[in-house]
Amino acid sequence: MLELPKVKRFRKWETLFIIHPDYVDQKDDVLERLKQIIESKEGGILKIDEWGMRKLAYPIEKKRQGYYILVEFYGLAELPKELEDFFRIDERVIRFIIVKLQNRFKKEEITQETKVKEGV
Repeated sequence: MLELPKVKRFRKWETLFIIHPDYVDQKDDVLERLKQIIESKEGGILKIDEWGMRKLAYPIEKKRQGYYILVEFYGLAELPKELEDFFRIDERVIRFIIVKLQNRFKKEEITQETKVKEGV
């Protein structure tokens, strides 16, 4: 029986996470580690949007503010679990959420979409 080669299907997600106000100076380290994890699962970052210091809806660890960062990315299906593990272990991140934006697509589609957005 002839087996067709498996085509890797990527998914698109976004994560919003809040950095503890005492660790705002280390936000670049958190973003770098996030990038390493995403790239290790054959993914990539599409957009990083730093919202900055904002008031929390309720106190977390007796703090009333946090540094918000929104990251849009793509990768293989197991990627959110890896990121969740990282966020739960890292004491600099006090809250996070990961949301799936698009179900499945080929990696070529994402590069074409990026070129269209950039006007290439």
